[in-house]
Amino acid sequence: MLRRLLTWCLGIIILVLLLPYLLIPVYKLPQVHPVSTLMLGETLNGRAYERQWVDFDAIAPVLVQSVMMSEDGQYCAHSGIDWQALNLVIDDALDGEATRGASTIPMQTAKNLFLPSTRSVLRKALEIPLAMWMDLLWSKRRLMEIYLNIAEWAPGIYGIEAAAQAYFGVPAAKLSARQSALLAVTLPNPVKRNAANPSRGMVRLAGVIEKRARQSGAYIKCLYD
Repeated sequence: MLRRLLTWCLGIIILVLLLPYLLIPVYKLPQVHPVSTLMLGETLNGRAYERQWVDFDAIAPVLVQSVMMSEDGQYCAHSGIDWQALNLVIDDALDGEATRGASTIPMQTAKNLFLPSTRSVLRKALEIPLAMWMDLLWSKRRLMEIYLNIAEWAPGIYGIEAAAQAYFGVPAAKLSARQSALLAVTLPNPVKRNAANPSRGMVRLAGVIEKRARQSGAYIKCLYD
């Protein structure tokens, strides 16, 4: 009896670990609109949330540029993982120093789609192969499209279309450079940061991102060939 129970438990664990790898090829299809673990959590807890899917071509390029330069400047150059940045973080951790973030957009997408939001070494270890599998199977445009449509931009607000409407009353296609920069700097902490009512620190960061976005032509060729 105990052996049978252990076998069932092991089978369930293996299935849970393999399921994301089976879903990723399905999510490649443009008609599929995935939801994040946070959105599933909202539903399971009986809370409503806002999300309107929007195709990549219906998102203002300046928003895409701003998010990429804020979250993952080497997005077009790596294959899911920025190994140089990750190695620096590991070195800092081993030396007992405070670590910087090294999550790429594929890693954040893997976390949002399949993993809990709590930070842990195990979660990071699970993110890496999932991010590489996504980057291998999906185009860069599809990966960015999914990321922008599942990211949390405010409590109960998911996806760039809902965020653009909630914060600025415009569709994602009509976002300005400043609005895009403010949204980009909201992403690291959407619970405490408000793009429509930014702090002085957010305004300063948005100015930096806005400048980087204007100079991002060579970095975004994989998205706008």
